[in-house]
Amino acid sequence: MYIKTLELENFRNYKNLHIDFDRGTTILYGDNAQGKTNVLEAIFYLAITKSYKGVKDKDVIFFGEEEAHLKAFLEKKEEPVRIDMHLRTGKAKGIALNLEKVKKAVDLLGTMNVVLFSPEDLNIIKEGPANRRQFVDMELCQLDSFYTYNLTNYNKIINQRNTLLKDIYFNPTLKETLNIWDNQMISYGSKIIERRNGFISQLNEIIYDIHKKLSGGTEEIKIIYDPNTSIEDYESNLMKSKDRDLKSKITSTGPHRDDFIFEVNGVDIRKFGSQGQQRTAALSLKLAEIELIKNVTKDVPILLLDDVLSELDSNRQKFLLDTIGNVQTIITCTGLDEFVNDRFEINKVYKVKNGTVEEMSKQD
Repeated sequence: MYIKTLELENFRNYKNLHIDFDRGTTILYGDNAQGKTNVLEAIFYLAITKSYKGVKDKDVIFFGEEEAHLKAFLEKKEEPVRIDMHLRTGKAKGIALNLEKVKKAVDLLGTMNVVLFSPEDLNIIKEGPANRRQFVDMELCQLDSFYTYNLTNYNKIINQRNTLLKDIYFNPTLKETLNIWDNQMISYGSKIIERRNGFISQLNEIIYDIHKKLSGGTEEIKIIYDPNTSIEDYESNLMKSKDRDLKSKITSTGPHRDDFIFEVNGVDIRKFGSQGQQRTAALSLKLAEIELIKNVTKDVPILLLDDVLSELDSNRQKFLLDTIGNVQTIITCTGLDEFVNDRFEINKVYKVKNGTVEEMSKQD
């Protein structure tokens, strides 16, 4: 799989953009705040249906405009694929796949598989559980439509249950309706727990060897799924937490409170690891993500490196660039100097300045 062309209209600081990519490596370079990351964000939008920055659709539309259009032309298993996305202020996004309307945004997931690696990802180990859950959910939603269905419904029920908990404070008779949401929550939540458990098992099989090589054979990594509740105890734990939930007006039991522990040589590196160990684990995680997508889809994802190489030391940079192999890679950076030392083949180079993208020769 690779993206051939991206077209943007009124997206971020781009009034109009047409950019062609190579099957291999494309570099986007320029000063900060010129629009490099916006290109990667647009690709991510077309793959995941939302920004990785956690912003709303209206926030990515060019200032003063009411709507934005994004288009991607791909080649997937030697077949052409076109994705269109229409973002509108105050309205649901419109999506078309090969010019056929997509009824639900989640139905697009898995069409274009991407792996994004940004400086923020280097902190995934030491940050809070929400960041690690987001990683797992984002990956599984690309690979498993059944998981997406369960997660979407679970999140809706959590929101409805939390609203009900607030309403009960003013109208205690509504407490009797809580069981209706509880039963549905347990049903969807149990499927999420089961799938996350399987996913972590798959990931461990891949990440172990990657991390071993990256650490020079000195470290062994293991990811441990730390669920908020087991499937077997879900109902009883939910009952035990009901009084607490009524007081706090928020649901405290379920997979929306799960965490994932990264152990290196048996030590929890979030609590006791060095920054170097945490960064090595984060890099291993991203490389394992690529391999997992290859294994599941029998195709290669698109790798988006958002100014991350400058955050890695030379050894980790070399390992990453040597490992990506035949993966289409789009890299943003502030300058070309760090890439021109014959480290790897660069196929296309673009200079990004104030919302314009100009193709350059690789010697410029």
